[in-house]
Amino acid sequence: MNTQKVKTSKNIEATAWRFMRLSGILLIPLAWFHVLLQDVVVGVHEIDIDYVAVRLANVGWQIFDILLLTFAFAHGMNGLRQVVNDFVHTEKGQRRMAWLLLVIWLIVSAIGAVAVIAGARPELA
Repeated sequence: MNTQKVKTSKNIEATAWRFMRLSGILLIPLAWFHVLLQDVVVGVHEIDIDYVAVRLANVGWQIFDILLLTFAFAHGMNGLRQVVNDFVHTEKGQRRMAWLLLVIWLIVSAIGAVAVIAGARPELA
């Protein structure tokens, strides 16, 4: 079998495409494990402030929640970027909107990460 390597350009579209594929691979088990644990094993009727406090006190759960939040929000923002591209027809406008959405994603993800970390440490809140 004859295979060829294809050179791809390093633009925001290609980077977003790669990130969506890689984060999607991680997002699926993160989301399913979250649903399985919270809804099936623990049960939503058992989740209260004490359960959340104990869970957030563990660094592993903090990392899990931050990854879940970041990857899920990234996929939502990428979907919004696709919708924006339907309405913004110039390449320059699409690029500006893509960068704006990237900045919003970074800011909201950072706020979420701070909230998860500070939620376990009331002295930081």
